[in-house]
Amino acid sequence: MKILIADDQPLVLKKITHELSSSGFLILNAENGQVAIDLYDEHQPDLVMVDLEMPLKSGFEVIEHIKANQRVSTPIIVMSGNNEESSVIDAFNLGVDDYVRKPVGLREVCVRVKRLIANVDSSRMVTGNSNAQIQADYCGIVIPCYNEEERLKTEEFQKFIVNTTGFHICFVNDGSKDNTLAVLQELRKGREDYISIVDCKQNGGKAEAVRQGILSMAFNDQFDYVGYLDADLSTNFSDFEDLTRTISKTNYKIVSGSRINRMGANIAKEDSRAIISVTINKIIQKILGMKFQDTQCGAKVMTKDVAQLMFAEPFDTRWLFDVEIFLRMKKHFGKDKVQNMICEQPLKRWVHEDGSKLSMKDSFKILWQLFQIALKR
Repeated sequence: MKILIADDQPLVLKKITHELSSSGFLILNAENGQVAIDLYDEHQPDLVMVDLEMPLKSGFEVIEHIKANQRVSTPIIVMSGNNEESSVIDAFNLGVDDYVRKPVGLREVCVRVKRLIANVDSSRMVTGNSNAQIQADYCGIVIPCYNEEERLKTEEFQKFIVNTTGFHICFVNDGSKDNTLAVLQELRKGREDYISIVDCKQNGGKAEAVRQGILSMAFNDQFDYVGYLDADLSTNFSDFEDLTRTISKTNYKIVSGSRINRMGANIAKEDSRAIISVTINKIIQKILGMKFQDTQCGAKVMTKDVAQLMFAEPFDTRWLFDVEIFLRMKKHFGKDKVQNMICEQPLKRWVHEDGSKLSMKDSFKILWQLFQIALKR
């Protein structure tokens, strides 16, 4: 039996194709609406799964074409990140059989397919990767790495890649002296669609590593958003997914994690670091003229247009590029406007990991770098 899947996210197509082809289906893939129409006319599939927002022809146009030209009643499932009630109603009025809202579990997708196609062996419908989540948007995550051979949590990265379709991880090897690059290359094997590596031959510091990673994805049409996380995962993927959900449902241009101690959150810092952090943050607030609670949290996600602007030029400091980003935003958009473009979102978890590259001595160097930034603002 043949299933046509139309979605403009390549990794969504890949995940669903693998799952359903394992159940014995012949899968036809279309990355835009026009190809979906052409494939439908040529192959007359037994079921069609279609996203609503696609290039060339929309999902609505695909549905209208099928309903106007089908020789038999072909079941249609809409699987879309468009959750507006009017779109759901319009789709059902056109005659679709089901409407699945992203994000959605792959297991649920398989059950819905089984419900609409007769004579399917249900025992084969759920396979090993059925816990994966199909996301509404596609976000690239930069992970800067410097001498992370011993600390890199490869199992956590592998688990995340297996269980989600909405993220691509770009590791940036920042001129590591150890075997970090070899570890990253081994991690990427067999996961080339989900993991990429930028190899910087010389150590340029975290700011330049993140900048190179962001620029490698910010001009790629397949990504909706780009962001970055620390390699030690002191902020975990669950919190990063929350940041991405926030930016996808709002008009914010940047959503930044904030390590604010609050009820229900697990925010653990060394006492000495906490004192220095408060002092530095007060100075940063003074420089920015805006009351950000935590500019230096290493978990941020942003729209591609902002990433293209803010990361176009190298930063002046190795560690304080977050402050420089906000200053660039302020200069480009104006203070009043920019405060409505950036959201600080409290994290549920943040833990200081042993082996941090930023020493206590470096923390004091930051004060001098802040002075340099203040002179240039």
